[in-house]
Amino acid sequence: MEPLDTVGGLRLDDQLCFALYAATHAITHRYRPLLDEIGLTYPQYLLMLSLWQDGPASVGRIAHRLELDLHAVTPLAERLEVAGLVRRRRGTDRRQVVISATELGRDLEAAAVTVQAEVACATGLDPLELADLRRRLRTLASHLTPDTRSSPHLAGGTTTTKGSAP
Repeated sequence: MEPLDTVGGLRLDDQLCFALYAATHAITHRYRPLLDEIGLTYPQYLLMLSLWQDGPASVGRIAHRLELDLHAVTPLAERLEVAGLVRRRRGTDRRQVVISATELGRDLEAAAVTVQAEVACATGLDPLELADLRRRLRTLASHLTPDTRSSPHLAGGTTTTKGSAP
């Protein structure tokens, strides 16, 4: 690894955080019009992805899976429920709310596959390069977030069951 240029000071172009920020912005910008066509925002898309992959789950489990605060999941689920894409119900533990995809929500997955494929194509990376990039980003996240090092979703293993997304 090359040492940082300590003589020239900090350079924006040398910052990993800026490269990640720019890439995140570019990805979400590419997703936005495609998701608009299927009636989802990017955060709603992530919640639906978790339901399509993992099945019904508590708000807490979804928040953990998406690395969001609990209070961020509830408004997403409420809007998806109004749209008829999810159903919220009390779990066996009355303190828990379980979210599941409705038939309409499950049907939306086919359209989302097309969205994901278009974004994957737009990256210009082949499937192996995308898989390697995801693995490396998960490894980076696990190094920077000590409390998630044991998470199978970040620790370098793949958890995707129905294809891969950028």
